[in-house]
Amino acid sequence: MPFDPAVIRASFAVVERRADHMAKYFYAHLFTHNPGVRDFFPEQMDEQRDRLFAALTQLVLRLESPGQLTGYLEALGRDHRKFGAAFEHYPAVGASLIAALRHFSGHSWTAEIEKSWTEAYTVVAEVMTGAADRDAARSGSPAWWEAEVTRRRRGAPDVVVLTLAPDRPYTFTAGQYLSVCSPRVPRVWRPYSIANAPRPDGSLDLHVRRVRDGLLSTALVDDVMPGEHLRLGAALGDAGLVPDSRRPLLAVAGGTGWSQVKALLEELARAPRRRRAVVLLAARSDADQYDLPAVHDLVERYGPLEVLLAAPADGADHEAAVRLVAEGLREYGDRQGPDGWGGWDVHLSGPPGLAPSVTALLTALGADPALIRHDPVPETFNRARPLSACDWFLDQRDVPWINRTDLGRTEE
Repeated sequence: MPFDPAVIRASFAVVERRADHMAKYFYAHLFTHNPGVRDFFPEQMDEQRDRLFAALTQLVLRLESPGQLTGYLEALGRDHRKFGAAFEHYPAVGASLIAALRHFSGHSWTAEIEKSWTEAYTVVAEVMTGAADRDAARSGSPAWWEAEVTRRRRGAPDVVVLTLAPDRPYTFTAGQYLSVCSPRVPRVWRPYSIANAPRPDGSLDLHVRRVRDGLLSTALVDDVMPGEHLRLGAALGDAGLVPDSRRPLLAVAGGTGWSQVKALLEELARAPRRRRAVVLLAARSDADQYDLPAVHDLVERYGPLEVLLAAPADGADHEAAVRLVAEGLREYGDRQGPDGWGGWDVHLSGPPGLAPSVTALLTALGADPALIRHDPVPETFNRARPLSACDWFLDQRDVPWINRTDLGRTEE
C-alpha cells in the first residue's frame, strides 16, 4: 500500500464535519471543468452527494484491511459500468476530489497529505477500472440490460408486482437482487430483490412498494405500464440458499421482503432433496398480505413447507407488529425442542430494522449467527437532510445505495 493510512484518516477527520459542503464543492468543480460529465448524474443531486461521502467513509474505514478495501472497490467498479463510467473519467474525478479536500482542509493541508490522497486515489482508480474491464471481458456480461414490462399487478394500494422480459439472457441465482432505472426518472437507480427463481423464459418479477418521497418507487408503482422499458444492472448479493445444506430452513419476511423469500422457496421446491422449511410472513395488516395466492401455491407444491402469517389488527401500531413476530418466533421455537432454532439455516428479508432485531431475538432463541443470512442493512433509516454540519456528523443516515453487497444486507 503506497499511501499512509494514518495521514488519510487524520485529514479525513478534518473535512468530515463539513461533508455536505465538501460534496457540493466536489460536484461543482467536476461539472465546471468537465461539463459533459453532468449528463451521467440525476437531476436531483442530494442523494448523489450523500453517496460520495458515504463511499469515502467506507474507503477510510477499510484502509487497514486491504482485502476488504479491494473487494469493496471491485464491486464499485463493476457496478459503475451501468452508469457509463469509463477509464477517461477517473482522472477528472480524482482532480476534483483533491481540489475539494484541499479547499475544506484549510491551513491543515500539506504536501504530504496531498501526496497520500493522490496515491490513495490512484489505487482506487486502478482497482475499480481493472474490475470493470474484467467484468466487460466476460462473455455475456453487458453493462446493463433493457427489459420490457410485460405485466403489472396491483398487490396492495402501495405495492405493485412487475414482470420483466430482459433483452438478452440475465444470469442470477435465487436470493439475489438487481438495480433498476426508468426513463421516467433518468439516472436514478434503486435495488430490488428478484422475486423468482430462474425461469425457462428468462422473465423476472419485482415486488415494489411505494416509499414516501421515493422517486423511482413512486414511478414504478403509480405510472410504469406494460410495454415500457426499464434498465437493469447485473445481479448482486450473496443471500441465497446455502449450497448442499441439509439443515431445515427458517425464513422471516416482512412486507415486500417476501419477494426474496419467494425466490428461495421456488428454488427449494426444485431441489431433489426435500428440506423442512418454515416461513414467518409478517405484514402491517391483513390487507398488506398482498401475495397470498402465491403463498398458497407454494404450500401445495412443497410439502415440507409451513407458513405462519403474522399481521396485527387494523389500526395497530408498528410495535404491535414487532411483538407479534417475536411471539411467533418464541412460540414456534419452543416446539423445536431444547435447542430452539439451533441448527437451522435462517434467511431474513424486509424493512431495514427487521434483520438486526430478528437476528438478536433468534440468537437468544438458540440460532447460530453464522447460519443467519440477509442482504445489507443500513445502520439507521433517516432520510431527512441534515440541517447543519453537526447534524450530519452526529446523525448517521441511511444512504439509498445502488450496490448494497458490501454494506451489510435490506429491502426498500
